[in-house]
Amino acid sequence: MNLSQAFQNFFAGRAKYPNFKSKHHRQSVQFPQNVTVTSESAIKFPGSLGVVAAKIHRPIEGVLKTVTVSKMPDGKYFASLLVEDGIEKSESSSEGKAIGIDLGLTDFAVTSDGSKFANPRHLKKHECNLKRKQRKLSRKKKGSQNLNKARIRVAKVHAKIARAREDFHHKLSRKIVNENQVIVVEDLAVKNRVKNHNLAKSIKDVGWGQFCTMLRYKAEFEGKVYLEVGRFFPSSHLCSNTLLPLENMDLSMRSFVCPHCQERHDRDINAEINIRRNEGLRISASGGGAAALGRDVRPKA
Repeated sequence: MNLSQAFQNFFAGRAKYPNFKSKHHRQSVQFPQNVTVTSESAIKFPGSLGVVAAKIHRPIEGVLKTVTVSKMPDGKYFASLLVEDGIEKSESSSEGKAIGIDLGLTDFAVTSDGSKFANPRHLKKHECNLKRKQRKLSRKKKGSQNLNKARIRVAKVHAKIARAREDFHHKLSRKIVNENQVIVVEDLAVKNRVKNHNLAKSIKDVGWGQFCTMLRYKAEFEGKVYLEVGRFFPSSHLCSNTLLPLENMDLSMRSFVCPHCQERHDRDINAEINIRRNEGLRISASGGGAAALGRDVRPKA
């Protein structure tokens, strides 16, 4: 099944030619049948594995299909249970409160209702500890047991950073989905943005892609609308009151006075009102078929 899917992704242009799994780093094995959850603290596998103690995070409701056991780089084991619960997908509706979200680095998210959520900077909090452990790892002899022990210590720090980031994304995405019916974000070209070597580390640390993925599946599960506005939509260069164009502003300018309406705007909030009201709601009203404003705009060479 995995090989078939890998070749389908290759011929569709979504992935490279399939390779054999590496014996290093993350390992996984799938059990498509004969696996049962015996209690709240154990899973029974076929063959010699038998009953394995586990922490079951939620009750299993439905038919258990496939269990994937993964060994992470830090040495911990996780079991992912695929369950067919028979619950039909909720019908999508755009009736309700709409919100636009601007994702950034100074503030992780700025919403069109004026709320700002600070960037936690998870990597920066653990950077000294990570640097110290990586320095020790670099001094170990290649192929030795001490090198493997040092590698696990580094992997544990990376795992802690990843868990903290994921926890923040889950909580914020759940809050936004619970409070709004239509969620509009900008289509971020993360792969292009990390080419800026001055910001690449900060962009990877903030995790925009993971956050947007969580927003999407949580909104779709509850029958809410998730929309992405084209990356070339000039959200920062339109007045949210008059919809008239503004002069190009340097990134250091965080607020400005509109020459048309003479009102002072916060740059991020002004952009979010444009994304939500002027573009997101227009796309929602047109059923998503209309092209975004500025579709013929191309980045400068």
